[in-house]
Amino acid sequence: MPQLILEQNKVSQAIDRVVGRTFQMDFGWDWPGGVALYGVAEAYEVTGEEKYLQYIKDWVDAELEDGLPRLTVNASSIGHILLTLHKETNEEKYIEYATQMADYLLHDAERFADGVLQHTVNGSKYQFPEQAWVDTMFMAGYFLLRIGHLLDREDYFNFGLKQYHGHETFLQDDMTNLYYHGWDNISQNHMSSIFWARGNSWAAYTMARALELIEVQHPSFMIIQGSLRDQLSALVRLQSESGLWHTIVDDPTSYLETSGSAGIAAALLTRGKLYNKYIQKSVEAILGQIREDGSVMGVSAGTAVMFDANGYKEVPYKRVQGWGQGLVLAFLSLLLKRENKDL
Repeated sequence: MPQLILEQNKVSQAIDRVVGRTFQMDFGWDWPGGVALYGVAEAYEVTGEEKYLQYIKDWVDAELEDGLPRLTVNASSIGHILLTLHKETNEEKYIEYATQMADYLLHDAERFADGVLQHTVNGSKYQFPEQAWVDTMFMAGYFLLRIGHLLDREDYFNFGLKQYHGHETFLQDDMTNLYYHGWDNISQNHMSSIFWARGNSWAAYTMARALELIEVQHPSFMIIQGSLRDQLSALVRLQSESGLWHTIVDDPTSYLETSGSAGIAAALLTRGKLYNKYIQKSVEAILGQIREDGSVMGVSAGTAVMFDANGYKEVPYKRVQGWGQGLVLAFLSLLLKRENKDL
């Protein structure tokens, strides 16, 4: 397998620029901030830059001045940041709030079938009854595994595993091994039946990270490992020559998209040197999408399960988005972590 070649200083400098730009953005207690600040937390973990942790702490403390905001499945992504703050500061308030969020998911969040979480977002006008969206694997499933593992809470951990298995059942196509964006349990279909890049990255990245928390003797390890193995095998064959993936991964007439590409490349990184030639292409491509001021470009706007392929192709990708900043930071941080580990 080819060796992965990169300039560590270049990656570290890119991380610092992206973090700096991220904290020039305004976030509420919802998933754009959840994903963005998750990426900053990952950057802190690998660089040890105290200013990154302070950025996060200041933001969270300000948000919690008047108590825990309204909870939804998507907003549960903020829980990732609370876990990092608890670990690094030992302040009990962070784990207390994180526990409240996990309890909400376990006991109160809407679900269907055998406990699969229904996709819910902030704003009562947006309702998706009995719909599973692949985003939930990151927003809630991975968070439940992390807090369950940290606190040795089998109820949280097992409910997190249920989300992985339920979303695999409903969303992974058994012919292509790609993940659909969504499932409508009432209509019993995948709606527009699109293999969306960022959706596949939510699945791939969180399955890859979940395997770090699950004992190899646990039956769920083999289930998730098999799903990820087959998905990545399909995705690498759909990578464009540029090193990015198209926003509809199997449609080369759709535009190239950065956030999904970063999440997919991050998942590939966890598999060791097997996918080095694909990762190498992604490194330069993703770095090339970062402006001098740290803005990550080429990131599709927030995307519902669109009516058809044309709907995905028309989603704008002009503006800087929190999830683009966060997923690129997650990729670059894993890249730096692997290189330091190999030294």
